[in-house]
Amino acid sequence: MSARIEELEKRRNEAYHAGTEAAVAKQHGQGKMTARERVDYLLDEGSFEELDLLARHRAHGMGLDERRPYTDGVITGFGTIHGRRVCLFAQDFTVFGGALGEVFAEKIHKVMDLAASVGVPMIGLNDGAGARIQEGVVSLHSYGGIFRRNVASSGVIPQISVVLGPCAGGAVYSPAMTDFIFMVEETSHMFITGPDVVKTVTGEEVSLEELGGAMSHATKSGVASFVLSDEKACLDEVKYLLDFLPSNNMESPPAIEPSDDPDRMNEELRTIVPPNSNQPYEMRDVIREVLDHGEYMEYFSHWARNVTCGFGRMNGKVVGVVGNQPSVLAGVLDIDSSEKAARFVRTCDAFNIPILTFVDVPGFLPGVDQEYGGIIRHGAKLLYAYSEATVPRIQIITRKAYGGAYVVMNSKSIGADLAYAWPSAELAVMGPQGAVEVIHRRELAAAADPIAKRRELIDQYTERYANPYIAAERGYVDDVIDPAETRRTLIQALGMLETKREELPRRKHGNIPL
Repeated sequence: MSARIEELEKRRNEAYHAGTEAAVAKQHGQGKMTARERVDYLLDEGSFEELDLLARHRAHGMGLDERRPYTDGVITGFGTIHGRRVCLFAQDFTVFGGALGEVFAEKIHKVMDLAASVGVPMIGLNDGAGARIQEGVVSLHSYGGIFRRNVASSGVIPQISVVLGPCAGGAVYSPAMTDFIFMVEETSHMFITGPDVVKTVTGEEVSLEELGGAMSHATKSGVASFVLSDEKACLDEVKYLLDFLPSNNMESPPAIEPSDDPDRMNEELRTIVPPNSNQPYEMRDVIREVLDHGEYMEYFSHWARNVTCGFGRMNGKVVGVVGNQPSVLAGVLDIDSSEKAARFVRTCDAFNIPILTFVDVPGFLPGVDQEYGGIIRHGAKLLYAYSEATVPRIQIITRKAYGGAYVVMNSKSIGADLAYAWPSAELAVMGPQGAVEVIHRRELAAAADPIAKRRELIDQYTERYANPYIAAERGYVDDVIDPAETRRTLIQALGMLETKREELPRRKHGNIPL
């Protein structure tokens, strides 16, 4: 038996050092950890149980016969993060450049199936060169098996992609179908075709960083949910995110012992909305003031900044927050912000996270580019997401709530469970100035002093319509509250809604306006 144990230890040692010393040195020289170092850093110490350590490729020819390293370029297994079980894979760039082949993919298929069957989050650490050219169409077929599993697990278990190096070609579509994508500045790159191909086909010259770098995907494409400055900070943020997510769609998000007074008053909120309704303010300050200890993990913080989305806690329990951002484009809804918020709402709904919506929206962004770009269709995604959501939904109107954009932002008419307004709220079809121009066009044209008349009519409209009290009379808002009481009111409302149950009509699935 001792000889067999020695043989096992020898093979294990070979597998643990599958990458050459030169390859490991190159990885470190680029400021990157190896796959095993990443796994060790991410998981609780001593918790990792590796699967398929001794797997090797079965391909032949084109130089593959001479080298058959164990692991085949990907590490797979399970462990714990903060004591909670997770499954993961880590592509190993020091072995075949992390390129995917048949056995590589089979290992990922196996661990993805395990995660889905036991109901735990699936984390992918991506750092690979794409499909293994030597294995041809087998590699492409193998990618399909990953994509199909991504879709089958969508909304069932949290799926998190961490891009820590190159991710190109077909390989980008697996992260694209997961719930969250993390990237690292300067070292993470995602693209369908690289700079050289782009130049050959289109004549455009673009750098690797401009085309597929972390900040490009964080600010322009809306691909990267979170961007961090280095790998350890990135993996720390993954751990932090998991604290807000349940292990699967049948569980509630993890609650903690509350340590922030649920009756704490928010005196600062009484003065946060400027007297002039055209002046901006910071909605994230409102959100942080209300949440436990001001902790707010913002989602897509660099993209579509006219809406803010993120996770926090109220009285120790997880909530998702959506808010218009008056300090960026006056908080209007446009194509990108509608998509961002819709995706976030659907994520919260899939994983049983109540949604708070802070409303200060003057409307949808006008313009030819927006209309031609499909603002009707994209705005409808947010409307659809809210209308479909069955988790507790609460609306808080802080100031402007104009036109169709008000309806879309989780109004009572599309199913909000509870709606509150501050005294500064303005609920109307449009702003007072625009409304007066439409309603009183002839009267203004005939006035001896059009400026004075316009001011008088705007004041009358504001007093009569641009306030929360008509909506409160009709029950479109459930109460007009003192801003200082916002936290206490929301905690009581969330407590009431904890046992909410909603049965949807039987159907295969809806047809969201993609």
